[in-house]
Amino acid sequence: MTARILVVDDEPDLEALIVQRFRRQIRDGQFSFVFADDGVNALAMLAGSPDIDMVITDINMPRMDGLTLLGLLQEREDLMSTVIVSAYGDMPNIRTAMNRGAFDFITKPIDFADLETTIGKTLRSLEIIRSHQRRQQEAERARAQLSRYFSPNLADRLADAAADIDLGVQRRDITAMFTDIADFTTLAESLAAGMIGPLLNEYLAGMTEIVFDHGGTVVKIIGDALNVLFGAPTDQPDHAARAVACAMALDGYAEDFRVRWRAQGVVVGATRIGINSGPALVGSFGGGRFFDYTAYGDTINIAARLEDANKQLGTRICVSGSVIERIPDFRGRPVGRVILRGRHEAIPAHEPITAERHANVLTAAYLDAFVRAEACDPTALSAFAALLGRDSADGLVSFHLKRLLGGAIGVSVALE
Repeated sequence: MTARILVVDDEPDLEALIVQRFRRQIRDGQFSFVFADDGVNALAMLAGSPDIDMVITDINMPRMDGLTLLGLLQEREDLMSTVIVSAYGDMPNIRTAMNRGAFDFITKPIDFADLETTIGKTLRSLEIIRSHQRRQQEAERARAQLSRYFSPNLADRLADAAADIDLGVQRRDITAMFTDIADFTTLAESLAAGMIGPLLNEYLAGMTEIVFDHGGTVVKIIGDALNVLFGAPTDQPDHAARAVACAMALDGYAEDFRVRWRAQGVVVGATRIGINSGPALVGSFGGGRFFDYTAYGDTINIAARLEDANKQLGTRICVSGSVIERIPDFRGRPVGRVILRGRHEAIPAHEPITAERHANVLTAAYLDAFVRAEACDPTALSAFAALLGRDSADGLVSFHLKRLLGGAIGVSVALE
């Protein structure tokens, strides 16, 4: 690539001397010289030729001297290097020039061998700086892309070329989470275009921030829905516990969000969350400029169906038995053995609850009613009826009561 060099000097013979001295380099495409006779014309030339790599400028010139020009060059965003030409022994001006950012200096009368050496050294230094800048820009672009998926700290580590985190496709034990706002499509169609953007942006910003706080990886955002992974791309032995804690925090945020927007006359549906743990194929799929960090496998599909199952179960969060197996101190209520839509085998499902709710007498009463239903005890119906009387907003209790009133036996549930 040809280096573009601007020479600023009012000596009329200098242009011919430089072109003659560097004719081979010019012919071979190493250098390309342009000339200006003072600082004013140099700035005008730079405005029209932004690809200048290096400036060689005299100090004493009419209209604008080299030191003034040097000061103005330092204010520009262009990355270029400047070499000052000064009379031999003019140390005060040379010191001023170096303090103002000059890369180097040469003295008059110009020794062209010294000038060639100085040009080579300056251009090599400039390339090192530019190479560092390119790497930094590439890292920033990578960081910006990675921050869509990963927490800021993890994105920084991944953007660092020295990081030892593997984004390649691999089989990992992970926990998958899906979230979705109930009836959001209907809501979006009823809202003015100027309102749906702020609403969705506020919701997603808050939700993703909570995910990142818990070390989760946002795999996809589709409309209002989030697909999140825990345990990838870095090892998280407590990925299931992280996911449940994250879900509880997301639920709290989403409920507060609904209250805020209800005050503005907008009724937002509840956020439903499904969580499942197990093996999955995880990694960056694609190539070239296409980057899609995602996961595939039955573990992912079950998590998505558990999110959807909340609609029938009357819950907002539903987690599989494989999740609670990984959390020794899990607090929650058993839902039953559910056969998810599109599947044949039943899996145990649970509703995680807060420590406060876990200590509530209503939870103990629920567990008693559930044990009766599990044992096919006919008194389970009256136990659930009594519970609903004490808390009419309990969706899971209502679900079981309707089942038992419909003649269901036990706690196995086939969902549509």
